[in-house]
Amino acid sequence: MCGRYSIYEPMDHYLKALASAQLVINGYDLWPIERYNVAPTTRVEIIRPVGEGLSVDKVRWGWSPFWARGNRPDPINARVETALTGRFFKQLWPNGRALAPANGWFEWVKDPNDPKRKQPYYIRLKEEQPMFFAALAEVHAGLEPDERDGFVIITADSDQGMIDIHDRRPVVLSPEHAREWVDPQTSPVRAAEIVKECCRATEEFTWFKVGKDVGNVRNQGEGLIGPLMEDDDPDE
Repeated sequence: MCGRYSIYEPMDHYLKALASAQLVINGYDLWPIERYNVAPTTRVEIIRPVGEGLSVDKVRWGWSPFWARGNRPDPINARVETALTGRFFKQLWPNGRALAPANGWFEWVKDPNDPKRKQPYYIRLKEEQPMFFAALAEVHAGLEPDERDGFVIITADSDQGMIDIHDRRPVVLSPEHAREWVDPQTSPVRAAEIVKECCRATEEFTWFKVGKDVGNVRNQGEGLIGPLMEDDDPDE
């Protein structure tokens, strides 16, 4: 996963798709989020369990344990193969389970004839339904953001045709499995099964070329996720 995704519907749109029996305990904006180009280190909405309910919080994308901060940029992703057992994310597993709702994500593919040239692709569900990325987060209650707060998206190996785009992809959960992932009653053993075995299948997704404007973190707007017509490609 190359580090950009989109989330642009109102939060109610994602919560209704999640259809959790857990109540949302805090307020959240009702208007469209309109983040078409979410980049690392920016604060963006995630959904996490709090007591017997759910909380919607704007949290920085990227996280490191206290003993690793400042040595390198905070990771934005966590490999499922090591996230649940490795030392780095031990502080977040299993009680830091969260969801990063999204509409799609971006990957860049190198030109086989010129590695310096990369073509961005946008990946979304064929039915254009909300996605739920499995995530791990640290969030401290308070009126102001805490410098310790952050989240990472869990990734797994790509399979079938998607590997042509990138060898890793976010673990996208169905609403059913997403509800389980953030349910405090779900045991760590079951949660590990969900994140390792229940990523939505490749055939549920579609992907297509998009314009290179997404490469600039300052760019936003619906045009970033529109299919690139061959006549629009300046490199053609």
